[in-house]
Amino acid sequence: MKMSATKSLAIHRVFAGQMNEAHTLFGGQTVSWLDEAASISAHRFARRPLVTAGVDHMTYVAPVAIGDAVMYHSIVTGAGKRSLEVFTRIVGERMATGEHYLVGYAWLSFVTPEPAALPTLTIDDDFGAQLHAGYAQRRAANAAARAALPTLPLD
Repeated sequence: MKMSATKSLAIHRVFAGQMNEAHTLFGGQTVSWLDEAASISAHRFARRPLVTAGVDHMTYVAPVAIGDAVMYHSIVTGAGKRSLEVFTRIVGERMATGEHYLVGYAWLSFVTPEPAALPTLTIDDDFGAQLHAGYAQRRAANAAARAALPTLPLD
């Protein structure tokens, strides 16, 4: 499947009930919307059941104020046999002026419980190609981090 066919855009308006104690958008709300947005790109690619395996990296760049809009631009940047990676760029818009600003960005991993291999990702997007160039390194780093984790106690 073509990388460009996995692109998605989700837009949300920020209201008073979504603020944190600093009067900016609550990070938990940001991550919830992030997971929803990234899952659209993931499902466009896989066309089968998927679950979020992890938010591999999340960076906040700027806070979001009440009344602003938040846009989540997602694209699949790599795929293995049963897992895939989605990159999401989060852009804010000041509704009073139309100014856009970078809110943050993230990489998420999704996996399918089904045994059949995922489709092959065809790189046909310039920005996506730049992101794809680091996919194997990010995937290996995630695997190494999981392998280094000790057995976690359940109590």
